[in-house]
Amino acid sequence: GVSSTRASACELVACDLTSSLSAVEALQYLCHELPVAETEGAEPTESTESTFLLSGRTGGTGSSDPESGRKKQFEGTNNGSTSGMTTLEIAILADCKKFISHRPVQRIINGIWDGSISFWKSLDVDGSKSPHFFNPRKSDPFCRLRVPKYQKVFEAIFFATLLGLYYFVLVERNPYHIMPSEIALIVFFAAFAVHEFSSIKDSGVTFYAADFWSWLDMFIIVIALVFMGFRIAGVVKDSDAITDTAFDVLSLEALLLVPRMFSLFSLDPYFGVLIPCLKQMTKEFLKFSVLILILYLGFLTTFSLLARDRMSFNDVWWMLINVFFGSSSVGFNAMREISPILGPPLMMIFVIMTNILLVTSLISLLSNSLTNMMANAREEYFFMFSTMVLEASTSNRLVVFYPPLNLLPLILLRPLRLWVPAQKLRKWRIALLKFSHCLFAAAILVFEKVMKRGENGTRYKVWGPNNNSDKKSSHHGLGIGGGIGILNRNSIWNGRLAGAGRFAGGRLGLGHGGWQAGGPPGSSSSSVRIDEREREDPDSRLSRLTAEDREELRRIRASIEELSSKMDAIISQNGAV
Repeated sequence: GVSSTRASACELVACDLTSSLSAVEALQYLCHELPVAETEGAEPTESTESTFLLSGRTGGTGSSDPESGRKKQFEGTNNGSTSGMTTLEIAILADCKKFISHRPVQRIINGIWDGSISFWKSLDVDGSKSPHFFNPRKSDPFCRLRVPKYQKVFEAIFFATLLGLYYFVLVERNPYHIMPSEIALIVFFAAFAVHEFSSIKDSGVTFYAADFWSWLDMFIIVIALVFMGFRIAGVVKDSDAITDTAFDVLSLEALLLVPRMFSLFSLDPYFGVLIPCLKQMTKEFLKFSVLILILYLGFLTTFSLLARDRMSFNDVWWMLINVFFGSSSVGFNAMREISPILGPPLMMIFVIMTNILLVTSLISLLSNSLTNMMANAREEYFFMFSTMVLEASTSNRLVVFYPPLNLLPLILLRPLRLWVPAQKLRKWRIALLKFSHCLFAAAILVFEKVMKRGENGTRYKVWGPNNNSDKKSSHHGLGIGGGIGILNRNSIWNGRLAGAGRFAGGRLGLGHGGWQAGGPPGSSSSSVRIDEREREDPDSRLSRLTAEDREELRRIRASIEELSSKMDAIISQNGAV
């Protein structure tokens, strides 16, 4: 319809705009946080942990921003649904997958992921949130704890420890006393629940629910709460039955904890594409299940009434379940017992509708859904990855603790909020973070020093060679190549998709459009470097494209022409009216 065409046109315009931005401009536009609408007569407040990004933004020389007029006009149209959100977050909620997968946008996402772009310069009482390019000489080392890449690594270690405690408790299994290992497991579950509820508060329910793994986290917490309820009741009442039920409930956690521990594999393009596919196929299956349930209830009622004197309701219910899942012989053996006259034809109709029509239709529907998702595999993967990165970096809180250490401020500092001033309490939280997370910060610093030494020395990294031999060191860069295999997430996309992005163009200042989304920088953040390839004639550059790349470029041009024609038709209709 018209709305879909307008949305696609806006997405194309946004992609074209980001291709012409410098690195600083892209950072400002994409990471700008819309202000919350203030009530009339409200006094301006001082900068706090929730200070909006780029509030009072000025140019690098201290002059006023020439775009301030348009910025104020845009902010005046802001409604409550997008207030306090960045452009990238709005794109995620609006399902703008083409815009999110655009290479200049992905360079910004990659910069946030690996820490080349940071939102906090220092951990102090007066610290405020503002996007900037990371400078190791000026940045607080404890700010590196906010880098999504390191957060995910420590999160994987946390889940590995939690899974180890989980297996130890099930193997030890003392039904009469709560053992120390069980107490440790409960503490880890509590810390995980606090972390998840804090994430919901920081990013919002809508944005939190956009991540596939968030649903697993919620189910893990629910099962843990049910287990603790049964376990405490079993110990208090000294009931073996309740205790056995508690451990049976705990055994269900393995269905979620094991996949959750390996969630880091979703950074790999292969597994990262499968997760959105499974999510979409699950939605299609649930929709189709409504039709199956309606037909099943109709046949269940009929067969139960026909066999009311010969078979119980439970027997009929279970027989139809077996027939639906392929055991047609069970239904054929019982059809004359149900009704000598009506039983055989009704059972034949039920078998044909379920085993042939419904099952075949369901398989075809899921196959089409999988085909459509795989056709847009690149966009689906980048969208999933961007959602995960932004969820880990959207918090406006200055101090964020890793689980299970996040229980320390809850126990030690939370009760003091009634008596201690907020400024002083904030200072204590910063001191507690530095004391409890000093080992984490030290490990990150050592890792980055080793990686930097590998880049500046032999051009070989700890986990493999660096193929980008022309990389120039710059703290403004948005891509840190190499790294742990699964963290170097763009290696599979590089090559087949590289040619399609050569003409993304622009002055992003982060390298050429043909590089992969997390590629090395080719220029500083505020200038444009044009190399020999960019000075070549466009026809000679087109001649080097493969047939696949040319076909993809032709499809893009055809889509743009089609959208332009639709927009012209709409404008002409409006003019005629």
